[in-house]
This record gives sequence, structure tokens and C-alpha cells, in this order.
Amino acid sequence: MSKTMNRPLEGVRVVELATFIAGPSCARYLADLGADVIKIEAPNGDPLRFTAVNEGRPFGDAEDTSFCMENTGKRCITLNTKTEAGMKVLHELLAKADIFITNWRQSPLKRAGLDYQTLHAKYPSLVVGFVSGYGEKGPDKDLPGFDFTAFFARGGVMGTMYDKDSIPMFPIAGFGDHQVGIYLASGVIAALYRARETGEGDQVIVSLLHTALWDVGLFISSSQYGDPSTQFPISRKMAANPLNTAHRTKDGRWIQIAMPRYDYYYPKFMPVINREDLIDDPRYFPQTNLQAHLEEFYQVLVDGIGSLTLDEMCQRMTEADLPFAVCQTWDQCLVDPQAWGSDALAKVTFPNGAERTMVRTPVLFTETDLPAYERGRFLGEDTRAVLTELGYSSEQIDAMIAAGEATDVKRIG
Repeated sequence: MSKTMNRPLEGVRVVELATFIAGPSCARYLADLGADVIKIEAPNGDPLRFTAVNEGRPFGDAEDTSFCMENTGKRCITLNTKTEAGMKVLHELLAKADIFITNWRQSPLKRAGLDYQTLHAKYPSLVVGFVSGYGEKGPDKDLPGFDFTAFFARGGVMGTMYDKDSIPMFPIAGFGDHQVGIYLASGVIAALYRARETGEGDQVIVSLLHTALWDVGLFISSSQYGDPSTQFPISRKMAANPLNTAHRTKDGRWIQIAMPRYDYYYPKFMPVINREDLIDDPRYFPQTNLQAHLEEFYQVLVDGIGSLTLDEMCQRMTEADLPFAVCQTWDQCLVDPQAWGSDALAKVTFPNGAERTMVRTPVLFTETDLPAYERGRFLGEDTRAVLTELGYSSEQIDAMIAAGEATDVKRIG
């Protein structure tokens, strides 16, 4: 069967009233699937348009890789929703929408009449996708949240996942947000299916905190038993399974080995580091015996892997059919042949002529091609076209723009 460009969500209308990354990344994925996504920005634009210094890239629309990543495939309009006319347009769009994505906090949503209960009464079949830092319930539901705080810190990532002799990891923007975006999309699509079957919409709630707790859930559960190996942060020298740790090679590179079934992999791995003599050593095998000798066995691995170059380790691990990966830096990811071969990366040409590598959303199809990866739209670039579709005349649109109720296309920088 040949591939088709009839993407799964063609004909679905999405209205996005969200900023930064988590909510917009969900809507961007829906756009990849064929939905007509209309992104509504305030007159001063999504704050993500102004974070160039954080990412070390040129300021402005001419090469805005950050905005492009979260917003490609959407139509971007600018409305002042604090005005009666701007809010009227928003509701006209919602009346024709299947899905509404927002990351406004609950209090502002209620003041604007955009909370789920109010919207559900007006538009019963509308699916609402709600992103928050801490969820819709609980004592901290109204706290502001970013992935640095609600995901990495409060969610048990930064406080645990580092060597206790070191300091917490240095987080990067978007790491938790992108997971929230995909999780939200899965729930929204499920709710959309039910709405199509029953006519009844729903609200889908995904928070940064809950996402992080789910991501580290295996060890949250395990920590209840009190075993020292699960009471993170711990020293890497005391990990219950040292065959799941990263090690430095002779030439200063890092390699991650991953052999969760210690007793199965141990006799296969020891020859890789030229320690066949330890295969039957009762100090290190089986794994139950190892727990009394963790630190000394860790040094065995340090010495053995440290005696081999990265190329030598990779060759030996491959020949032994053992799982491993080189700890790549981002510049190495940009040229990784497997990343290119598996369609994870794409080239995008920006308005200034620069060609940059971008990452695709991580869900691919066999029978359906995803769209070409294009730049994100300028602030208000589609305002006139969308208002025209709603029945506004050129004179009415001009009047709204003149009154500050909407904004025409505007380049940043």
C-alpha cells in the first residue's frame, strides 16, 4: 500500500491559547497529524519568541528555531482577548472548534469565562486540553509552574538523579514540557474520539508534576522498601547494579552500558573487559552476593573500561551483542546517522536563508507521511485570513487592528 497525505486529524479544528512549550508542543503535534491549528497570541506575542539569549541563537523571526519547533504547521493570529471584540472572536473560533488547548491558570480562565464548566455548557462537544504546573486539584494547584520547578524539582528528578558526591543536574528547558505535550495529545485524541461517538466533550488535564512522578514512578514505588540502593541520591559506586552505569574510556569518552539482568549478562560482559578470571568469583556473582562488594566491583569496571578506547569498547560490546550507547553531546546528535536514518531530524530553511536542523515530533506512521517541516508563522501572520473566514470584512478587520483589538502580521527583530 502506498503512503497517503490524508493525515489522521485532517478536518479537525484546534484553537490554542497557550504560551511557551508544553501546551504549544501538544498543538504542534496535532498539526503534524493534519489538524487545522489556530494559535492565538496576545499583541505582544508568545514569550517563546523572545528567549533567543537563553538558547544562544539570533534574536527575531528570521531564525527562530525555538518558536518553530513548538509551532510549525499552525496558523498564528493575534487578538487582544482583554477587549470585548477580541473575546468575541475567540468564542467564534471556539464555536467551530473540536479542541481547545490552553495553559492559562485556573483563576484567569474563570475570570475570562474560559474555564471548562463554562465552556462545556456553551460547547458541549468541545474537548479541552489543560496544561498546568501542579494539576487542577490540591493545595498548590494555582502555583505558577515551569518544567524547571514543577517537573525537575518538585517531581523528584533533580533531588534524586545525581551522584550524591556531586550536585543536582543542570536542567534544560523543554525536557518535561515535551513529555507533557505528548501525554496531553494522547488524552485529547481519546477524548475527541469519544466526543465524535457521543457528542460529549471532556477536559483532559496533564500537569508537569504528575508527568515527572510518572516518569520516575518505578523508583518512587521502589523507594518505599527502604533498600539503600533506591534511596537516591546515592553514590554511583553503590548502585545495586553497576552494569547499568556510565564509564569513562581510555580516551576520555563516556559509554553507557545497560544490562538490567545482572546475573544473565555478567558472564557475557566480563570477557569484554578482559576479566574472564572473575566470571565465577563468588564476591561478584550472583547479584545478591555482589551487594556486599559494590564499591570494589565498581573499581573493577573503572579499571577495565578505562583500559580500552571508546572504539575498542564499542566493537567488543557489539561483537558480544551487549546493550550500550555512546554518551553523545548535542553536536554529535546533529550528525548521528541513525537519527537521520530514522527520520528524527529534518532541515528547515529560515527567512534569512540559514538552513538549520530541527527535531521532528517522535511519532511516525507507516501509511501516512508527515508534513514538511516549515518555519513557524510570524506574529499575527494569519490574523486577516482567519478573521475573513469568520465573515469579517476588510473594513472591520482594519478597524479592529486600529483599535488594538487584533494585530496584523508583525516581524520580531
